[in-house]
Amino acid sequence: MMTLKTRWADEAMCDLPLSEYPRPQMVRDNWTNLNGMFDFAVCDEKTEWCEDYSEQIRVPFAVESCLSGICRRISAKDRLWYRKKFTTDMSKRTLLHFGAVDWECNVYVNGKEVGSHTGGYCPFTFDITSAVKEGENELVVKVYDPTDEGWQNRGKQASESHGFWYTSTSGIWQTVWLESVSENYIRNYKLTPDIDRGVIGIKTDICGKGDLYLKIFDGETLVAEKAVSADDVAEIPAMKLWSPETPNLYDFVLELRNGDAAEDSVKGYFAMRKFSIGEYEGYNRLFLNNEPYFQRGLLDQGYWSDGGLTPPTDEAMIYDIQVMKDLGFNMLRKHIKVEPARWYYHCDRIGMLVWQDMVSGGKALNTFHAGVLPNVQGVLNPIVNLSKKDNAYATFNRDRIEWRQQFEEELFEMIDSLYNYPSICCWVPFNEGWGQFDAKRIGDAVKAYDPTRFVDHASGWYDQKGCDFRSMHKYILPVILPKYDGRPIVLSEYGGYSNKIPNHVWNWEKSFGYQMYKDKDALTAAYKKLHEKQIIPQIKKGLSATVYTQVSDVEFEVNGMLSYDRELIKLHEDVIKEINAKMTY
Repeated sequence: MMTLKTRWADEAMCDLPLSEYPRPQMVRDNWTNLNGMFDFAVCDEKTEWCEDYSEQIRVPFAVESCLSGICRRISAKDRLWYRKKFTTDMSKRTLLHFGAVDWECNVYVNGKEVGSHTGGYCPFTFDITSAVKEGENELVVKVYDPTDEGWQNRGKQASESHGFWYTSTSGIWQTVWLESVSENYIRNYKLTPDIDRGVIGIKTDICGKGDLYLKIFDGETLVAEKAVSADDVAEIPAMKLWSPETPNLYDFVLELRNGDAAEDSVKGYFAMRKFSIGEYEGYNRLFLNNEPYFQRGLLDQGYWSDGGLTPPTDEAMIYDIQVMKDLGFNMLRKHIKVEPARWYYHCDRIGMLVWQDMVSGGKALNTFHAGVLPNVQGVLNPIVNLSKKDNAYATFNRDRIEWRQQFEEELFEMIDSLYNYPSICCWVPFNEGWGQFDAKRIGDAVKAYDPTRFVDHASGWYDQKGCDFRSMHKYILPVILPKYDGRPIVLSEYGGYSNKIPNHVWNWEKSFGYQMYKDKDALTAAYKKLHEKQIIPQIKKGLSATVYTQVSDVEFEVNGMLSYDRELIKLHEDVIKEINAKMTY
């Protein structure tokens, strides 16, 4: 299991993996990375407190990944226990941060429970000041993850991988870290650019009291500074806009002052950009900075052959984004996964638009409604929407109200955690009927919560006439646009053309793809024909964005631009660039 390694594996298997500051949007100087070796044990569900830690695990890699050093699956009856010693600055408050823990965890410091969290993909923080002591402290984390034996939001994780269901990710899988802060500190902020007014809006949440002061920089040049309220705007002189072609970022320092002294100071960044919909050549289209802008993207699952959901290194994250940018793509659809914060930072600075999926869940997928029926309908009548309503909750395996409530809570938790990343241009609550319910209501709620971005309320099959797109998927069958209803038309999944290469696949015998080709030449020729015959001609007929499947092979799937180990680009690069150059207005 997971024996195919990337070029970054050796670097990741160190004392302090993923050592970079984990939250680039809110940087403090006084912090400690707790990644590395933790004491580890797997106990049964009846164990109230673990005493015997017989193994060690490399955090932040999940127990199933080879980079963790454990590399085995667990069952729904197991409980994962982690233990680590640490010291902290007793003169300040101590905040304990987790990038993500899948799925349900309880956290203890020196035997005292300091908090719990449910949901496997979002960051969370505990103030552990009252639990720490001088000298050595003990952190213990207990985790429960039933994977597909439960109902929780888990994306493509499976207890036994097969087809397009992948190895589970259990336990801690993003960075664990400490921060020391003053009694009064900045808890969070929310940044909203407005290019029409030439201002950046900033809403600040502080713990305690104090006055806020903002400094904004363009490179090394100070371009604005002012005292700000908790809900304020700052003008940006000689404004530089952000786009994939010109990814201009502004840095800033936000201080919380009491008197003349800065009690807390955080560094961040923002970009001036605008996403909107407007008419162009007879159709409503996607606009960027008040101009029509065709988005040519890729499905990006974010799995790694050695790290699972966790990228092995910061350089590995950069590699995927930069290679796709160099090939001429300007968008990635982050598919039913939430990445570590640094991934979005790299999209921001490199210049890559992001569609962010919510992680799907519910009971086991209803394959008839999520796969068979849509494809049969696609043959019989490819231009008519599937008409099934999504408030018959049992149809899509969202029977119980608490399951649906948990989905909505985690959806907005995700949006809050990612709101400040300027590259994110679209939220995607549902994909292909996977646990879909009330998609129009939820899509409208997301749009009301964040009107600055697009919403693809139901990507794929079961359109509920919601905002903002008419979103279609098409594999194998010819690409025919649906009837235009005033909404921009996006082809949010297609392609999946495949081939398998010896020594670079997860499993040779069980590898699969939607359409298999024997070698690089044949795969490239098919890719070129698909785009020249079926995709590029549709742009003049209203097509506004495309999402080709996919960035890399993933486990049994061999339909990537890259091999799963990231060693090979599987198509001829010059042809990909040539096609992308034609996919524009």
